[in-house]
Amino acid sequence: MQKITPFLWFESNAEEAIDFYTSVFRDSRIVSVSRYDEAGAQASGMPEGTVMTATFELEGQQFMALNGGPQFKFSEAISFFVACETQEEVDELWEKLPAGGEAGQCGWLKDRFGVSWQVVPTILGELLNDPDPEKAQRVMTAMLQMKKLDIAALRRASEGGP
Repeated sequence: MQKITPFLWFESNAEEAIDFYTSVFRDSRIVSVSRYDEAGAQASGMPEGTVMTATFELEGQQFMALNGGPQFKFSEAISFFVACETQEEVDELWEKLPAGGEAGQCGWLKDRFGVSWQVVPTILGELLNDPDPEKAQRVMTAMLQMKKLDIAALRRASEGGP
C-alpha cells in the first residue's frame, strides 16, 4: 500500500465519479467498496446501500473516495497532474475528463464532479527549462494562449515559428 493516498470527499456521487474515472484511464480498477448499512445511513443521512468509502486505482495511483455530504467542495487549490507522453494521450483525456465540466487554461480542466486536473505533455517541462531563455519564453507565451496543450505548437514556438 502506498504511504500517502489522495482522499476525495464527494457529497453523494462517489460511485458515479469512481465509475467515470476508471472508464477514462486505461490502467484503472476499483479495489474495494464499503456501503452504508442501516446504522451508518441513519447517522450520515445517506441512503442505506450507498457507497460510504471506496478505494480505486488510476494508472497505479491509489485514491480513496467518501460520500460525506455537502459540507466540503473541491477547489482548484488541489489538482491532479497527469503527465502525458503523446498528443494522442493529451487529446484522449481532454475529450473525456471535462465532459460536463469545464476546460481551463494551460492544460487545466475541471471535471463534472468539480475535481481539477492538469493534463500536461512531459515535453513541456523540457521546453520551459531550455537553457536559451528566449526559447523558453516563446514556449511560455504559446502555452498561456492554449487551453488543451498542443505539443507540435509548443515545439514550433521553441523553434521560433508560429
